Amino acid sequence: MEDHAPHASRRNVLRGALLGATALGLVSAAAPLAAARPDWRAGDVDYPGARWAPASGENFTASNRPDAYPIDFVVIHVTQETFKDTIDIFQNPAKQVSAHYVVRSADGLVGQCVRERDIGWHAGNWNYNTRSVGIEHEGWVDKPEYFTDALYRSSAALTASLCDRYGLPVDRQHIIGHNEVPGATHTDPGRHWDWARYLRLVKASLR
Repeated sequence: MEDHAPHASRRNVLRGALLGATALGLVSAAAPLAAARPDWRAGDVDYPGARWAPASGENFTASNRPDAYPIDFVVIHVTQETFKDTIDIFQNPAKQVSAHYVVRSADGLVGQCVRERDIGWHAGNWNYNTRSVGIEHEGWVDKPEYFTDALYRSSAALTASLCDRYGLPVDRQHIIGHNEVPGATHTDPGRHWDWARYLRLVKASLR
C-alpha cells in the first residue's frame, strides 16, 4: 500500500510490525463493529455486508466513476498493518493514502473506506488509481498465516461482485497485485498469496 495523490510525492506510510492477537481487537463478522471500534459510522456502502469506515476526505479524490473513468482493474494489496491500524491510517488526513476496501484476517469482515465512484490513493500510479478498485488485506507478505480461508473467501466474493458490476473478466490481466502496477515499488501481495486459489474462489462466487 502506498499513497498516490495527484502531483504528490510517493511516501511509504505503512509500518510493518506484528502485533499480538489481543491487539487486533477482532470480533465475529456477525457482531456490531461498535463493539470493536466505537467510532465506526453508519453510511452507504457499495457492497452488501461491508461496514462503512470512511477515509478522510483529504486521502482520496471525489469522482463519478465509471462515467468519469472506466473501472478496469481490481488491485490486491496486503496492509503490512493490522486491520484497525489500517483504518486509522486511512482516517488520518496527514497520511495521503486510502483504498476502497479492507478485509480482516480473522473473520473476513469487509470495511469500506472509499466509495467505488471515488478514486482511492492506493496504487502508486495515478492512471491506475483512476481505473481501479483497491482491496487491502490484513496481514504481512511474509506471514502467510494471515491469509486465512475466511479472508480469501470474503475477498473473492467482493472481487466477484466488482467483476460482475463493472464487466471485468476474471483473469490476471484485470485482477492484479500491487506489485504489478507499472512503476510499483511494493511487493504485495507477495509470494505467499495463492493466486490460483483466489481466482478459483472468485469464479465460484459468480455462479
